[in-house]
Amino acid sequence: MDVSELFKNKTVFSIEIFPPKTALGREKLMTSLLEIRDIQPDFISITQSAAACFNEQRTLAIAQAIQQKLGIATIAHVPCLYRTKEEVKDYLTDLEAAGVQNILALRGDAGNQQICPRDFTYASDLINFINRNGHFDISAAAYPQKHPESSDVVSDTLHLKEKVQAGAKHLITQMVFDNQDYWEFKERLALADIHVPVEVGILPCTNSRQIKRITKMSGIKLPKKFLAITERYADDPVAMRDAGLAYAIDQIVDLIANGVDGIHLYTMNNMENTRHIWNAIKNLLPDQTVSQSQCTFVEKERVRG
Repeated sequence: MDVSELFKNKTVFSIEIFPPKTALGREKLMTSLLEIRDIQPDFISITQSAAACFNEQRTLAIAQAIQQKLGIATIAHVPCLYRTKEEVKDYLTDLEAAGVQNILALRGDAGNQQICPRDFTYASDLINFINRNGHFDISAAAYPQKHPESSDVVSDTLHLKEKVQAGAKHLITQMVFDNQDYWEFKERLALADIHVPVEVGILPCTNSRQIKRITKMSGIKLPKKFLAITERYADDPVAMRDAGLAYAIDQIVDLIANGVDGIHLYTMNNMENTRHIWNAIKNLLPDQTVSQSQCTFVEKERVRG
């Protein structure tokens, strides 16, 4: 199933997970996903590091397991900064063989790894390459406050347009903590004649130190309302969790009420928090329909029962 097609009929709800490094961690993740399979997100995206020590096979194995055991579509992240064209081409072959047809094409974060190889300078280069070497539904990343390496929002918007022109059919934003950033971003996209579905990335703030580290790396400016929460409850883990979840739910309610294309929840592999948020918003999505892959999964469960 091409995930970009979902936006034609519904407000999309999806989640992101990351592949644990150990076999035990991956087993625990799959168990937790099986326990919340009744949520049935429209798709699950699976991250992958851009670092030289690739974790492609972990991403691939989890994507395949989710599709086979849960009947849910997956998006595999494919960063390109430290990969050769041959390495990417081989991975595309593996994805096709595993039945994974959706990709989030990323440049990836530049760290302290080796500079070579740089066969791909930008995500748009990767998107062009994927279109020439496979049959995938391609998504791309978007940055409402602009990419930290961009000089201004105008040039950032033009770079984003290059991704769409190269073949990206769906955009997922970096984490958003102020909904106004998203709506202003959508206005810029309209002015630039960019008309593809845009999902808002929501990260529940349940750990103030973690949020500060993430936002420092990404260059996101946090709104005063959000900062007040993190400062007041930083030393009270239970209160911080409750306040962070409430803040995320409030964001999602506002976004859905105003016609957002979709919500992409950065779960940090915490399925308990994911269920909490889903239970709070599920009745706001009356247009949710069961995908063909989910119907197949449900029918199989009936037969087994």
